[in-house]
Amino acid sequence: MHDTPAAGPAGPADSAASIASGGTAGTAGVPGVRELTTAQKASLTSGADFWHLQGVEAAGIESVMVADGPHGLRKQPAEADPIGLGTSLPATCFPPAVGLASSWDTDLLRRVGEALGAEARAENVSVLLGPGVNIKRSPLCGRNFEYFSEDPFLAGRLGAAYVHGVQSQGVGTSLKHFAANNQETDRFRVSADIDERTLREIYLPAFEHVVKDAAPLTVMCAYNKVNGTYASEHHFLLTEVLRGEWGFDGLVVSDWGAVADRVKALAAGLDIEMPPSGTDAQIVAAVEDGRLTEEQLDAAARRVVTLIERTAGARVEGAVFDADAHHRLARSAALSSAVLLKNDGILPLDPAGTGRIAVIGEFARTPRYQGSGSSLVVPTRLDNALDAITALAGPERVAFAPGFALDGTPDPGLVADAVAAARDAEVAVLFLGLPAGTESEGHDRTHIDIPADQLALLAEVHTANPATVVVLSNGAAVAVADWQDRAAALLEGWLLGQAGGSATAELLFGLADPSGRLTETLPLRLADTPAHLHFPGSEQHVRYAEGLYVGYRYFDSLNAPVAYPFGHGLSYTTFELSGLSVVRGAGNTCTVTATVTNTGARTGTQTVQIYVHDPASSVDRPVHELKAFGRVTLAPGQSEAITLHLDERAFAYWSAAEHRWKVEARTVEVRAAFSSRDIRARESVELPGDGVFGPLTAMSSLREWLGHPIGGKLVGPLLEKLAAMRPPADGADAERGGGERSLPEMVAGLPLGKLAMFGAFAGAGAMFTPADLEALVAAVDREIADASA
Repeated sequence: MHDTPAAGPAGPADSAASIASGGTAGTAGVPGVRELTTAQKASLTSGADFWHLQGVEAAGIESVMVADGPHGLRKQPAEADPIGLGTSLPATCFPPAVGLASSWDTDLLRRVGEALGAEARAENVSVLLGPGVNIKRSPLCGRNFEYFSEDPFLAGRLGAAYVHGVQSQGVGTSLKHFAANNQETDRFRVSADIDERTLREIYLPAFEHVVKDAAPLTVMCAYNKVNGTYASEHHFLLTEVLRGEWGFDGLVVSDWGAVADRVKALAAGLDIEMPPSGTDAQIVAAVEDGRLTEEQLDAAARRVVTLIERTAGARVEGAVFDADAHHRLARSAALSSAVLLKNDGILPLDPAGTGRIAVIGEFARTPRYQGSGSSLVVPTRLDNALDAITALAGPERVAFAPGFALDGTPDPGLVADAVAAARDAEVAVLFLGLPAGTESEGHDRTHIDIPADQLALLAEVHTANPATVVVLSNGAAVAVADWQDRAAALLEGWLLGQAGGSATAELLFGLADPSGRLTETLPLRLADTPAHLHFPGSEQHVRYAEGLYVGYRYFDSLNAPVAYPFGHGLSYTTFELSGLSVVRGAGNTCTVTATVTNTGARTGTQTVQIYVHDPASSVDRPVHELKAFGRVTLAPGQSEAITLHLDERAFAYWSAAEHRWKVEARTVEVRAAFSSRDIRARESVELPGDGVFGPLTAMSSLREWLGHPIGGKLVGPLLEKLAAMRPPADGADAERGGGERSLPEMVAGLPLGKLAMFGAFAGAGAMFTPADLEALVAAVDREIADASA
């Protein structure tokens, strides 16, 4: 219904107000499920068809529609193949997440979400299936174009803004794919084997933040297993964590075809299977024989009915959206999504100049603007860069040569025409990228290289005209190190949606300032990436052996060379940062203030990134981690103070020993940066810690006892006996670093109980008896309990 313009997205329905605030108001009219038969309740826990939830007409429970997103509505007409791609109703195709995320602009994500919600409502779609906040563990993941970042903090903030926007229109969202869905290879069976701390610090936080901050109406479970258990049957994830710890009160829906055992899934916390498998009788039988309780089935059915009520605002007759306004928003989004990686001064081009411009590359005429798979949108219109460049520069200045065939077939004639165009031009703008089939749901890439025929074309064009600008079209990281010296400027265009062509032209001619920043590290080589030896696994298992060290956490901790670091992006102006101030607030919170100044001659936008560095943590931690960010747009010479807040989680790590988030009392460093490698200022702050003391046992080392605020006091008297264990050091032993220096360090790592035993053999006599050890452990337990109370 996009052909009847309105002023803009219609205002949210009354029920949407409670949705946006995370409330459950507006469910008073939900029909009771206790009055339904067991068979009726079981029917509610599977879909009616591929795109509709089941209703119970006799009870006044309507069937509602869901549809694919996340960067545009993919609603299949009733008469069409429900799965068929390219047959959906026209809708605005916004830049996919790979582009939108590069804006680092939560307000933009919210506005795009509002537009998506308005379009869903105009088509009576109750739930838009997005956003995807899975982490970009490897650049090879075929679905990376649908995900925001390699960093969970950034992914969570952007995802929450998106959800707030969509749900402000009365339309629900589906946060996906929960959890650890980081590859397409064997996605229906593979087990993501992840240690507890890595799961908590890398792969769950984005989901956690979106759930707590934006209250998505549904969460979609992933296809894969997590540590051997299907995500659809994972009680720990779906019930203990999602509902119990995070307070999620919405509906858990399966990814399409993700359910292996409906009874186990419902018992674990899955509310509805999509699409229906015709196995409702299994649920009825499980209730009858006691494998499921009536209460478990009631809870799932009630959540389905509650979702239908909460999305009543999505089903309003006569709702329309303004297709022209949404296309303009798509162009604004594309302008903010592109990242200027390199510029020798050739950009921006002069729209009023007289020199000829050679536009080369089929992507300039036939744009790649989205990835393939279930998110494929039929756009309401489609801009291309060639037409937009010609309109800005004038047809007399522009010569076009396709240069290469989209299927990769070498064509010497196309290359010759492109070289001739470049030779006769003042500047050559060469559009390169990945073929559409290489980036798709359902399979992963095998390399990160631009096709060889395109790179051969670049070499020929650069030889003919060194004033060559390269514009990339790709949905995930590509290798640029081996050829970027042939580009005087390099614009990472990602996939920019239906208005990306006009946005690219505006950026090339300086009508807008490049403001995108990388949300994933661009490596020198695929072999440099941390998951390289452990992706995509084998025999239905993939081991996340790199642990916490994903993306910049790995590269920066090693100070390893990269092509371009996380957070990098150039502008047509320059910026300085000054006056960094870090003021500790209540507990382990801080307020960070810094001043950004535009020191160039053009208006531009800079993103300030705040990283936290813990130099003396008791556990291994990445060298620094992103914990806040903010954008500021400044005129030439203008300065503006930006204030950001760091909550307690900014300083916490997940203690696998204690199964909780832990903040240690120590001094940490707060870093203000323009990328993870461009640190502009540093300030230290002393944290009091969380005041919760971890346990100690007889198997805790002497070092752990001494480092413990309570244990260190109790075990102090043992140090006198320990001193008697040190043998005199002869000169040679001292030169080797032995004797007095080596023995105490050696025993510091021994468990306390073993130290007592070894002490007797060292001639120091028994350090203490088993009864003494038992009493010491009991004493520390009492004092820890008292201090933590």
